Amino acid sequence: MNKLEGYRQILGTHGQMWWDNELVYEVESIEAKTTAVREKVTMAGSMDEDSKITGFKSEGNFKIKKVYSRGVKKIVDAWKEGKDIRSKLVVKLADPDSFGTERVVIDNIWFNEVVLAQFEMGKRLDRTYKFGFKLENVDFPDLIEVK
Repeated sequence: MNKLEGYRQILGTHGQMWWDNELVYEVESIEAKTTAVREKVTMAGSMDEDSKITGFKSEGNFKIKKVYSRGVKKIVDAWKEGKDIRSKLVVKLADPDSFGTERVVIDNIWFNEVVLAQFEMGKRLDRTYKFGFKLENVDFPDLIEVK
């Protein structure tokens, strides 16, 4: 592989997010991660502690600039009816100086927390949505391959 030039670094500025097939222009940031749940394992004849994956915990959050009342009523109304509303997120990175496009689809997400009201005098407002998901519902339709 040849030496990389700095302009190839992907900027989040070019990131996009779709929430239930609707482009969210006011997205500020998103993070989705999976953590391996491990159990301690020891084997006969060895004093080393090892581990075994016993499951996964997948969670994330996204922050949007307060422009609309996006999603709050839909989530709250469903919760009030006892329904566990599910959504789909598509996240895309496509910096014009990068070697390609990366897209991640996270389906069947559930919301863990919703901010109902908030403001601070003289401050720009944003709203953070915390969510969970199952690793089996993650797909990578586009990846940026090493050249």
